Amino acid sequence: MHKKDPPKNGILIETKRLLLKPLSMQWKEVIFREFTEEITLFMFPRAAKKMAETEDFIVSTMEKMKQGKEIVCVTLEKQSEEFLGCAGLHEINTNFPELGIWLKKSAHGKKYGREAITALKQWADEHLTYDHIVYPVDRDNIASRKIPESLGGVIHREYEKKNLSGNTLHTVEYWISPARLIP
Repeated sequence: MHKKDPPKNGILIETKRLLLKPLSMQWKEVIFREFTEEITLFMFPRAAKKMAETEDFIVSTMEKMKQGKEIVCVTLEKQSEEFLGCAGLHEINTNFPELGIWLKKSAHGKKYGREAITALKQWADEHLTYDHIVYPVDRDNIASRKIPESLGGVIHREYEKKNLSGNTLHTVEYWISPARLIP
């Protein structure tokens, strides 16, 4: 990765309907409550069994953000600042950053995921130099597959991987090219 300028801890991304703010301990209770087994069905991580696991995740993520390795944001509804989920751009210190998102159950079906990921992709195009962004998703998660496809993502490989819950994910890995920005 060749940064155009380093991410700032105070990053705030606004879209038409959303605010993306850096992950912090402020959100531990709602993350613990909403990051359920149902939500993680098609994901690598598993739902936390204890609050300490959620706290450890947040501490680890905040350290990686401080080191310039990733950006993980809480996704909030813009007007009410209701918590909707988390979105991240991982491995930003490489030529192949990875996008990921999860939304709480009540936020599904409203295209918040597409809006948040599009905003993170735009941020990457403005602040990073990369070869392509990786977007892995389970082949059966049709709603989530529409997100990289809406950004011009192309499937470059398919593989199986056991997630932390012990289930086998049938992953399709999309590659999303950088936008060609005019200098």
